Amino acid sequence: MSFASDTPPPTHALSRYVGPFWLLMAVIAAAVFFQEGLNALLVAWQLPEYSHGPLIPVLSGLLFLRQLKTEPVHLGAQNDRWPGLLLLGVALAFGALGKLAQIDDITAYATILWVGAVLLISFGWQQGKHFWPPVLHLVYMLPLPGVLYYKLSTFLQAVSSELGVWFLHVLGVTVFLEGNIIDLGVYKLHVAEACSGLRYLFPILSFSYIFAVLYQGPMWHKAVLLISAAPITVFMNSVRIALAGVIVERWGPEHVEGFSHFFEGWVIFMACVVILFLLAWLMLFIHPDKPSLPEALDLDTDGLLTQLTRLRLVQPSRALILGTLMVTAAAAAWYMRPAVEIVQPSREPFALFPRQMGEWKAGPPKPALSAAVEQVLGADDYHSIDFSSPKEAAKVEFFSAFYKDQTKGGTHSPEICLPSAGWEIAWLERVDIAPEVGFDAPYMINRAVIQKGTSRMLAYYWFEQHGRHVAWDFAAKFYLLYDGIALGRTDGALVRLITPIVRGETEEEAEVRLKKMFKETVQVLPRFVPN
Repeated sequence: MSFASDTPPPTHALSRYVGPFWLLMAVIAAAVFFQEGLNALLVAWQLPEYSHGPLIPVLSGLLFLRQLKTEPVHLGAQNDRWPGLLLLGVALAFGALGKLAQIDDITAYATILWVGAVLLISFGWQQGKHFWPPVLHLVYMLPLPGVLYYKLSTFLQAVSSELGVWFLHVLGVTVFLEGNIIDLGVYKLHVAEACSGLRYLFPILSFSYIFAVLYQGPMWHKAVLLISAAPITVFMNSVRIALAGVIVERWGPEHVEGFSHFFEGWVIFMACVVILFLLAWLMLFIHPDKPSLPEALDLDTDGLLTQLTRLRLVQPSRALILGTLMVTAAAAAWYMRPAVEIVQPSREPFALFPRQMGEWKAGPPKPALSAAVEQVLGADDYHSIDFSSPKEAAKVEFFSAFYKDQTKGGTHSPEICLPSAGWEIAWLERVDIAPEVGFDAPYMINRAVIQKGTSRMLAYYWFEQHGRHVAWDFAAKFYLLYDGIALGRTDGALVRLITPIVRGETEEEAEVRLKKMFKETVQVLPRFVPN
């Protein structure tokens, strides 16, 4: 922020409040414009994985005040505020994109850009650019995009499962692993999404970031401390899983529930923190200055309140006033626009899905998914049924999940759920199947071979996005963003067909069967998943 002096003699009693007034107006205008993003944060912070979120702005504020102690009060006008206005324009454009597409997480991400813009406007580029550490730290308060979250969760589940089973083998416990299911004989321990370690990883990453910022040493030391958070968390989560297995082996499965709840909280977090401190202590032995650990960690908090009072010295620069007016105008334009509602096209419920398609006849209804699986799936309507034909050697399973609004989660790829159920993806490719089945227009799908033990199956799956047939889940999210703006539609569906590869049958022979069912399915699908 640009200041006249530490104690400027005002020419008028009220003039000292003009700068803080415009700063306050900028904050209020931003709160109005980025309201959807802020609401998304409040919702995400209620989840266990992001319950640390409310602490992040507080810690970022403390980091900012610590750095402010090292920055002198600048006298006179600043001529390098334009980068802040440029970044502000980017933040508004990014926020408007999220608002138009009705994806609130994007608006939340744009809020961080606005924070950086305000600092650059207030301090000018030469001084404000040094405050990137507290601004970057705000990233840890954001929820991950759904696609990335599920992929990361699945990866961490797999790693934790493998390490946990290795620890159990070292301890002499007989155990088998199928996907994320640890078979202890008398009990099957499911390494579920909650056991992936994400609820520890996010706060530990935030802590290690602050740890690295405060650490007084070579940059590569800081990088090691920052990067080590992930392996430390995965290691401790694997230890927790192994201990749960030992408890089942020696005292029975009824003791696991209480242990898991106790160990999922502060015990894991504090153990990770202790390991991080031990790593920093070990690195001091190769520190060029050989300081003690208290000397290497700059934990000085004196004078932070004094730095907070420097806000009264902010000047009402033209850049600050213009920036405030820009956000105010954007907020006013948004709320004065004609209301845009999410379009919900008419569709038939999956309950009316035909029980016979050509030579294919549906089998008995399958049991409903468990409440836990339904919660993870998050679909508004889904259907799972086996079809068989007297001319074919095996059945084909049809599964589809429809979402009225994918901005609150939506579809996630079978690449995530199949390994969690113990299936290994042996082969996967994205192909345009249209030439193979005689279609004129492109039809992108995923073709995969999955296996569990000696069982093997062939699968087709894809995402239906308003008449598009999309194989890549990230591309589906891009089209969701585009269609949310252009069409006002955020609905969509996952479609999956699976058939076993029976004994003595080749993959090519199984695929002939799957293609027959595929051609029948896509003819009736638009009734249930609108184009």
